[in-house]
Amino acid sequence: MVKTRKLWLVLLAVIVAIFFLLPLVWMVSTSFKNDFEALSGKMNFFPLKPTVDNFVQGINGELMNVPIIRWIMNSLSVGLIGTAVVLIIDSMAAYALARLNDLPLRRIMLSLFIASLMIPGVLTFLPMYLEFNALNLINTYPALILPATAGAFGVFLLYQFFASFPKEIEEAARIDGANKWQIYARILLPSAVSIMVTLGIFTFMGIYNDFVWPLYATTSPEMRTITAGIALMATGSYTQSYGKLMAMTTVATLPVVIVFILGQRSFVKAITQSAVK
Repeated sequence: MVKTRKLWLVLLAVIVAIFFLLPLVWMVSTSFKNDFEALSGKMNFFPLKPTVDNFVQGINGELMNVPIIRWIMNSLSVGLIGTAVVLIIDSMAAYALARLNDLPLRRIMLSLFIASLMIPGVLTFLPMYLEFNALNLINTYPALILPATAGAFGVFLLYQFFASFPKEIEEAARIDGANKWQIYARILLPSAVSIMVTLGIFTFMGIYNDFVWPLYATTSPEMRTITAGIALMATGSYTQSYGKLMAMTTVATLPVVIVFILGQRSFVKAITQSAVK
């Protein structure tokens, strides 16, 4: 009975995985097709005449007068810098809210952090754009990085871990002469590596995959991110070049896939630790 139930669960998981993987497989398959085959409408997952011309032309800029490499570098730079800033600021804020009992209005600030998670991002889009425009930061890298930093989700995630950290270890460190900064940097942060990696994965993927804000916060082609750039290509002169669009989308997907694969072990470990606690 138990084995039969597990078998059905595995079968269900396989079916769900296939549904999620089909669009990805179709994207990669179409990227190796020429424009004629890509527009044929046939549901063939294996190209009849595979070609890498779409990748070569896209990366080298041949027949596609768009700075693909610059867009990818912009996305990677913004994603990595934004993730680093988020990890630093969110971990400090979570440590202060969870461990510094002498912090004024600590509980009120924590409530405000949690309440901010319920505010839709679309409500803050226009005020944020007007603010950056007033500061003359539109079409600059700060405009792409700053809105993603210091998110309430990261603070709440790390707060849960720091609040459950054994007080005995912290008290022992204080007896040995460690100050608050040393406890944060040498004890709590090394213990929260799995949580930090998980937060880093979510943050990088969120910044890298963001589409709406980079589309409006940049005005010149050189400042576009890969998501906004491909979207403009899809609505411009390459609306019928599905092979080239899918090739560039495949290239744009690779950094996110690599980051997730590298951090998968820490991601699973963080979920396991949360479940145990």
